Formats: sequence, C-alpha cells, structure tokens
Amino acid sequence: MKRKEPRSLFLTHLRLENWRNFTQIKIDLPRRAFLVGPNASGKSNLLDVFRFLHDIVSIGGGLQEAIRKRGGVSRIRSLAARRQTDVLVNIMIGDERNPSTWSYTLSFNQDSLRRPVLKSECVKKNGETLLVRPDTQDKEDPERRKQTFLEQVNVNKEFRDVANFFQAVRYLHIVPQLIREPDRSVGRQNDPYGGDFLEQIAHTGEKTRSARLRRIRDALRVAVPQLLELELYRDDRGTPHLRGRYEHWRHHGAWQLEGDFSDGTLRLMGILWSALEGAGPLLFEEPELSLHPEVVRYIPQMFARLQRRTGRQIFISTHSPEMLRDQGIGLDEVFLLLPGREGTKVRKAGEFEEVKALLEGGLTMADSVLPQTRPKSVEQLSLFGDWDR
Repeated sequence: MKRKEPRSLFLTHLRLENWRNFTQIKIDLPRRAFLVGPNASGKSNLLDVFRFLHDIVSIGGGLQEAIRKRGGVSRIRSLAARRQTDVLVNIMIGDERNPSTWSYTLSFNQDSLRRPVLKSECVKKNGETLLVRPDTQDKEDPERRKQTFLEQVNVNKEFRDVANFFQAVRYLHIVPQLIREPDRSVGRQNDPYGGDFLEQIAHTGEKTRSARLRRIRDALRVAVPQLLELELYRDDRGTPHLRGRYEHWRHHGAWQLEGDFSDGTLRLMGILWSALEGAGPLLFEEPELSLHPEVVRYIPQMFARLQRRTGRQIFISTHSPEMLRDQGIGLDEVFLLLPGREGTKVRKAGEFEEVKALLEGGLTMADSVLPQTRPKSVEQLSLFGDWDR
C-alpha cells in the first residue's frame, strides 16, 4: 500500500517592499527552495524575513523586540528605498490545493524619535478579511501601534494558527566553537548558532532523544564510518556533552566528546537534529560548510526524503556546486538573487531561457545556474598585492 504523503501547510507566497536588499519582490514559494547568488546579494536577508515573523510571536519577542534585534527600522529598510519608505511583508500560507488559506500583511516605519510604529496589519482567511489595522482605537490611542495583534493572545484567537505557524519556523547556522565551549551557552535559549544546542538535546525526553541520536548516528556513519555510538553524557558538574565511540585498535574503541569532533561533524549533527525536531519551515544557511563535497552531494536527497515523510518546507542558501548537481532539483526550486542599483531581484531558474537550454543540453543545475550569479570582474581579485598597479 502506497504511503500517503502529508499535506501540511507551507509558505506559498512572499511579497516584500523595502526589506533590506529588496525594494520590491513577489515570489511564489515551493516546499523546497535553494537560494543562489553572489556575496551580499541578500540570501541571508531573505531568510531573515521568516526569522523576523518568528521573533514577533516568540516568547519574549514582539514587534518592538524583533526590530530592535535587527538594529532598528533604519537598518531594516532598504538603502534603495525612495519616496515610499514603509517596510512591508506579506506572507501567504496554504497547500497545493489552496495556496492562499491564510494571508498576513504587516507594514511598519518609525516616528520622529526613531521608534518603530506599525503602519498597517491585515489578516485574511480564504479571502475573507479577519483583521484590518489601523482601526478606530488605534487612531485614538497611538500606543496600540507599538504591537501587532498577531503577538497578542487576547486578540489573535481567530488567526492564532498563523502565529503558531510562524512560531514553528526554525533557523540553524551552527558555529562549532559555540558547541565546544558549553559555558558560552549560559542564558541562551533556542540559539540559532548552537550556543545552547547541547542543552536542547539534554532537555528532550530520554526516549525521543535516544531515538533521534540513533538515527543521527546511522546517518553520520556515511560521513564518519568509524563512529559506533553517539549519546548524551553529563560531566561531574552536570553539564551536558555529546560523546561518540569511535572504532579503534583497542577492542572497545575510544570515546570522544564534542570538543574533539570536527567542524563538519558538529554542523552535520545540528542539521540532522533540527530536521528531526518540530514541524515548521526549516532555514539553512550554507549547510555545505566544513563538509566533504561527496557528503554535500547527498544533502538535497536527505531533505527530499524528510519532506516526503513530514511535509516540512525547507529553504537553503548555498554557493555549493556539489549540492546543485543533484538531478532531483527542479527549475522552480532554485531562486537566483541578482543585485542591482534598485535593489536585488529574485527570479526562478526557470525564467532564464539560457538555463533551460543548458539543462536540456545535458548540463547540471550547478553548471547552468551558478554562472548567472558570477560577480562581474571577479578575476580582479587575483591582482591583490600587485602594488605597482
């Protein structure tokens, strides 16, 4: 009997105005997306839109805090913005049958004292408007415009599903050094850079934790064949550690803690753990870092299997030719970020006739797409140090 694939909701459409690198973009989103572009084109800033919405509804967050974490409205607003300076984010959530089940629109700016001010907020479900702001009370009491209704449980009952969806967004960009120094994790919670990664594992129920670590061990053995066991271990102070038993000339092998793991092993552990945790969209920045090219080649397939089992949406920013050589990647899954004087444009690979022709000619996605994002005059870097010029 064929297993029925999950039909979970996902982000189906994104519209931005004056957000970071982007003065104006409108893009339909697939369940899996690869973001490709030159340095400073806005790949991280595009992912940050989803992190921003997560921060608005997270515990200890809210609109004010989400903007503060990013340095204020002036740091968020595109440098290419002209007369219309409001920052606008519009997200649609749905599935293949109904891509616009939910629509959430938020725009904001700052007052004369550079304090963030909500300019508008709108929520729709299946085309029916549930919320429009500013309303009469907002106009009578401007202090109300410091918060979104999305973040307030006393008023978001009708559209709390949207808040819960944004809260489920997960971003991960493991910095191995943060994992190796457990004392750095003091006071951190859900740190996307791995500061409390070991604490997150330790706070997971024992049965669930053991099952996940077994799956991670089995996957890691492809890249680290000497790894025999992987488990959580607490030292005399009660500090959690990951330790692995490696095949060794001694009969029982040798144990190592996370401080001895390679950068690539720690990053791959983080990717695998986050893939097994939660149900919302996953955001990965350059997951290929520190990994062997042959391992990177199979990351898209790993994510494809994850999606078939869970329906989770995955966004990946990458510069890796090895990753983009996977033959299962479709033209509608690759987004090219193209910077210009009026901000960065975002286009699907399928919009380029040259890319389609190269693919039909037998080239890989990497060979067809990456030249489109090549920085102009990049060869000039080779002249650095030639002081006589």
